[in-house]
Amino acid sequence: MEPVSFPAQSRVALCGGTHGNEMSGVYLVRELQRQKIEKVGSATLTTVISNPRAVQMCKRYTDVDLNRCFTDAILSSPVTDATPYEMRRAQELNTLLGPKGSMGAMDLVCDLHNTTANMGLSLISYSDQDWVILHIYRQIQRKITSAPVRFILLDLPLADAYSQDSLGKHGFSIEVGPQPHGVVRADIFNIMKEAVDQTLDWVQCFNSGSAFEGGEVDDVYTFVKSVDYPRDPETNQITAAIHPQLQDRDFCLLHPGDPMFLMFSGEIVKYEGVEVLHPYFVNECAYYEKSIAFHLARKMTLTIPPLQVKKG
Repeated sequence: MEPVSFPAQSRVALCGGTHGNEMSGVYLVRELQRQKIEKVGSATLTTVISNPRAVQMCKRYTDVDLNRCFTDAILSSPVTDATPYEMRRAQELNTLLGPKGSMGAMDLVCDLHNTTANMGLSLISYSDQDWVILHIYRQIQRKITSAPVRFILLDLPLADAYSQDSLGKHGFSIEVGPQPHGVVRADIFNIMKEAVDQTLDWVQCFNSGSAFEGGEVDDVYTFVKSVDYPRDPETNQITAAIHPQLQDRDFCLLHPGDPMFLMFSGEIVKYEGVEVLHPYFVNECAYYEKSIAFHLARKMTLTIPPLQVKKG
């Protein structure tokens, strides 16, 4: 592939507490604020507690899920007294970090999350051609050995991108688990900190003129569909749990006929799909309300071009 160049990543934002009970990002951002770290080499660093009300209450959100409030439709909707707090907060964050899709937006937005699922360290983004993000991913994958590192691709147009990281010219979420909500574990915190440190190190090297070689990046997973729990048709209550052979095995191969759920009555529900896929966010606590037992993805390899900062 031909080499490509981008302007320096001069304005970087690091956000925690988008979900108020995902504590690694909350404490990491607070620590950076305590140390008054506001520069990354030549770049300015903006640190944000995204949902302060939810953080104070140690809840995922107060009215609605903030990390589903960054679509163009919500960001452009009029604010009234009846507008949920998180929708109003999303518009405030769009003013601070965006405006989304504009030349005035932050160069890079990194949003920090935890999951109760056994996903290790995952980067989540919306484009398979955002070379800045994919080069950052490759550096993190090469440098971090304390957890498996993967990239999750959500194939959505920018207007429909619903998470806070979509506010930047380049953006991604860091998702680390397993960690119970409302709890901070040192091992999970340190994995997140390693990923943030590698991201900021990459930004400094890029801005200082380092050239990054092209090549293949692997362990890329593209979203296919979500799977709900079996439910009682009359009460809509779930009637099964994740099968023990699938529990804690995020990103494993799910073959036709493999067990997915164990009914509370004892029967096994098997995967009836034709395609071999990879489950992730398996039994995520926060997804019960969304009627999601897990997502399914295809695994792929991407080729990225050589990259360096645009001179002048």
